[in-house]
Amino acid sequence: MAVLQEITTNVYPTEDMGQLSIHDMLTYFEQMGTMRISDLHLKVGAPPMYRVDGDLEKLKGPALTQEMAEQLILPLLSDASRNKLRELHSVDCSYRLAATHFRINVFKENDGICAAIRALPTDIPAVERSGFPNDVWKDIINRKHGLVLVTGVTGAGKSTTIASLISRITDERACRIITIEDPIEYIFEQRHSLVSQREIGKDVYSFADGLRSMLREDPDIIFVGEMRDAETIAMTLMAAETGHLVFSTLHTRDTAGTIMRILDYFPAGRQNEVRNQLSMGLAYIISQKLIPRKDGRGRIAAMEILNNNYATANLIRTGKVEQMYSQLQTKTSNRYDEKMITMERHLARLVKADKIDIDEAQKWVNNLATFAEAMNLE
Repeated sequence: MAVLQEITTNVYPTEDMGQLSIHDMLTYFEQMGTMRISDLHLKVGAPPMYRVDGDLEKLKGPALTQEMAEQLILPLLSDASRNKLRELHSVDCSYRLAATHFRINVFKENDGICAAIRALPTDIPAVERSGFPNDVWKDIINRKHGLVLVTGVTGAGKSTTIASLISRITDERACRIITIEDPIEYIFEQRHSLVSQREIGKDVYSFADGLRSMLREDPDIIFVGEMRDAETIAMTLMAAETGHLVFSTLHTRDTAGTIMRILDYFPAGRQNEVRNQLSMGLAYIISQKLIPRKDGRGRIAAMEILNNNYATANLIRTGKVEQMYSQLQTKTSNRYDEKMITMERHLARLVKADKIDIDEAQKWVNNLATFAEAMNLE
């Protein structure tokens, strides 16, 4: 293993910017803006690559050697994280540089050490600017109980949307908020609410362990960073059923797929029980994607929103998930028990508002035929 360097040690020779340190590479996020540049990938056998407006772009320079990669990556890790990497061959951690917080995953693969570094601005965006197509967020932040799921692929802005909701709650309500994250991404200020943030591996062993202890810590609002296994899902649903407002994330592409993914975590013999729990405990599913803006200035969120009203809850309980899309299409009025929207309808609105290009929208729709119909409605 390479000798541990400082983060300011120049390691990587570029053709147009001279020798770069990992400090230089991370500073580039602030120079260009984290809404445009979201990730840095470091992999042996390839030059460093940034994800710019959703696409990977290489630095002009040679492929990283194992020594270069270690000299760039290891200074970002604590001693505990380096030990975990040696033992388990992968580690999740975080790193703060000036006004930017970075979520880091380091892992070993066929060619050597590899890192995916995600930039998260420390300033939490106002919920009005997070991309909601209607004012459903006002209903969400005023809820006292229920599960609010924000779903999407990696990099879809799920954590940012939840952070904007929780941040607004801390501005307006005096309540007890506890989070379990892996790692902690946004730091919430202690305003009207009392907020405790716990990090997996540092403050608590696992999501399930954190949830067990949390239910004895008098929380009003709970944020579970990700529902990764059946035990965590079951405990999250129980927390939502027992009078807590719970936020969590899942890697799925649409609202119906979210229901099916949750059920797939459980054996057939338990799925009826879980459907009943979901029908009673679920409040909203927000499935989102980040779409490149037409003007080239970053990306904008497109959302599909499911409000678990009486009709939707009945479809979940009876296993008729395939019929939920009609609820998304029709229950769109500005009423507390509606305010739903399909991904296709929101994309059509963004096209009509000249915020995204129609060709770009068509790349991200779940169904081209319903997108064409939505374009005619807007």
